[in-house]
Formats: sequence, C-alpha cells, structure tokens
Amino acid sequence: KEEEKKEEKESKKEEKSPAPAGEAAAVTTNAARDDFDEADDFSVSKKDQEKAATLKQPDPRPHLNIVFIGHVDAGKSTTCGNILYLSGHVDARTIEKYEREAKDKNRDSWFLAYIMDTNEEERAKGKTVEVGRAHFATETKRFTILDAPGHKSFVPNMISGAAQADVAVLIVSARKGEFEAGFEKGGQTREHAMLAKTLGVSQLIVAINKMDDPTCEWSKERYDQIEKGISPYLKQCGYNPKETIFIPIAGLSGQNIKEHAMDPSFKNHDPKSSWYPRDKPTLFELFDSLKPVERKADAPLRVTILDGFKDQGVVAMGKVESGMVNVNQTAVIMPNRSKVKIVGITIEEEEYAAGKPGENVELRVQGVEEEQVSKGFVLCDPRSLCPVVSEFRAQVVVTELLEHRPLLTAGYACLHCWR
Repeated sequence: KEEEKKEEKESKKEEKSPAPAGEAAAVTTNAARDDFDEADDFSVSKKDQEKAATLKQPDPRPHLNIVFIGHVDAGKSTTCGNILYLSGHVDARTIEKYEREAKDKNRDSWFLAYIMDTNEEERAKGKTVEVGRAHFATETKRFTILDAPGHKSFVPNMISGAAQADVAVLIVSARKGEFEAGFEKGGQTREHAMLAKTLGVSQLIVAINKMDDPTCEWSKERYDQIEKGISPYLKQCGYNPKETIFIPIAGLSGQNIKEHAMDPSFKNHDPKSSWYPRDKPTLFELFDSLKPVERKADAPLRVTILDGFKDQGVVAMGKVESGMVNVNQTAVIMPNRSKVKIVGITIEEEEYAAGKPGENVELRVQGVEEEQVSKGFVLCDPRSLCPVVSEFRAQVVVTELLEHRPLLTAGYACLHCWR
C-alpha cells in the first residue's frame, strides 16, 4: 500500500510539473493551428457578389515598396518630392504654392520636401518625423515611396518604414562635411544601412546626393571617395557588393533622377558630370530594372497588419505578403483567432476586387472591433493559420555602446526582458 501511495504522489507531481520551454511552445503552436473549416465561413449574399463583380481587378504590374533612408539633411524628402513631381503626380500650381511657402520661411530650397513633409512641425523645422508615403508608377512597375526620418530621435519611425520595404535607397550627401558627419560613429548613414539589412532589405541603391553643391561641383574624386569609404561597411552589414548600385544625383535640380545630367536637351544639363556618361542609368531607369520580390499568389494568405482604425467600420491597414485577398472572403486575425469578413479592399485610394502579393492594402472588415486589430497581427487563411508561440529564442547583437556609459559590460551572461 505504501508503494502504491508513493507511485500516486509521483504521478501527480509529473502532471503538475511544467513542460520544457520548447515543448510548451510546440503545444501552443499546435493549439493555435487548429484550422477553421468551410462551415465557419461568413455567408455571401447575391448583392455582395454583384457588387464585387463591378470592382476593378488588381493592376498586373509588379509593386515594390522603396524606403529612402540616410542621415538627417541628406536630401531624402527633397529627392522623394522631386520624384513625384517629375513623374507627374504633383502639378505645377501646387509646386508654386510650396515655393511661396518656403520663401516666406526663408527656406527657398525646402519647397520640394513639402510634398512629403505635410505637417507644420516638419515644415517649420525641416525635419521629417513620421514616415511619408506616396505612390508613383513607370510603364513596367508601380512603387510606393516611404520617406523615413533621418534624425536619431526618430529611429523607431524609420524602423517601421524599413520593415515594410522591398528596396532601400540610401541617400548620402556629397556636400563637404555632411558625408563625414553621417558616416562617423553615431551617424545615421551607418545605422540606417545596418537596420535596413537587419529588417530584410537586400536590394540597396546608394544615391550620392548634392553633387551640384558648390563644395563638390560634380567632382569625380569626391564621388569615388564616398564610394570607397562606404563600400566596406555595406559589405560588413551583409549587402552583396556586386548587387549594390551607386549613382550620383542632385535631388533639388533633378539631375540623374528622371533626366540624365549629360543630356544636352535637359534644362539642368551639366558638362562637369561627363565622367558619368549617358549610357549609365538614371534613378528612374534603376527603379525599372529592379527585380520584383518573389511572392506566391497561390500560397496561404498572409497580410501583416500595420495599423487598425475606424472609418465607417473597422479598417485594417497592411501588406499582402503571400496569397490573394478577395472581397467577401473569410479570414482570421492571429494570434487572437478573430474571424472576419473582408467587405472592401482599397489600394492607393481606389477600390478593388482583390489584392495580390506585395500590395499595400486597406481592408474593411466585419466581425471585430477596432481594438481587436493591432500592429503586428497577421490576417490568415482560415484553412492555414500562421504559427503562434508563447516563447521564442533570439540572438541579440550589440553593434555599438555609448563610450561614457556602456550599458553592457564584461561579466554580462544574458539579457532578461519583461513585457
């Protein structure tokens, strides 16, 4: 009898003892992946089907998100504004209005930046705070510009922009002293390049800007100095040197953006740029030559949610990473397993019947409240839910420490994180 009592006690202890972290995570994952079946789908009325049939189909041209990164005052917003102006997305009357506003503030060269920097705080200080977003297209591709802030105080906002990007354009100022300030220890040129690679951006264009500045005047020596100075660091970050493209530009005058600086018919033609011949590409030509990111339209639906808000119903803003999202489709928001019906799809302020992989979409959904749609959630196919875990193991790489106050010192064995 005593032996039986001991066995009972031991069995109870085994039942109460927690499973190892890996096993607990595996159990959570499996529980979260109990997929829904077709009986759980929302019903679709005949009226809904007729409305969906009238909506436009998605544009067949590939879509890419391009984030503009770099040190503060390198000319990111000005370059982005000029791209939109040269591609016909901003009319001459609006540009004239911005020129008057900039003159009134004694900041004549800022007028193109006003296209991207829309709030008064950004315009008054000349510093981008939030990630600006705009759209333009060429004959073969469609693009979303993400204008990331360069100031070190707004690095979290830069990270949110780079996390959405397929391609990064690193803007580096050629003006005397500005390249050095951005590239020395603590400069945002280094930090942004490293962060973009860490966030999964593998295609990089390095645009050496302000080549028309009086301190530079299209000097090939200055261009070569910057290229040689930054290339080893980019290789160290993990970028492939053979795939990293360098291009000299002047964001304010538009040289080598759409028109080539060596084109005699271009109003800002400059013979000093002859070392960059006409057979070399402009920025627009580089954009057209970019390889679209491989995404599978026939894979299970995955939409990473960037934000949720209320606008005549609940709207989930995100990016389609794989699969197709369709109007009247039933989906599940993970990790909360909230079942929703997609009642509307908006792409670049127009309604569509579907959204293909790579698209930035605003999905009008039924079945949830605003607080149930949060940044970081994933919209999934009900028959193939994404994995969900309670614990994960990560490697933390410390790239730089403050010299006067190193937060990690010799003797640290691990980091403990609480939420």
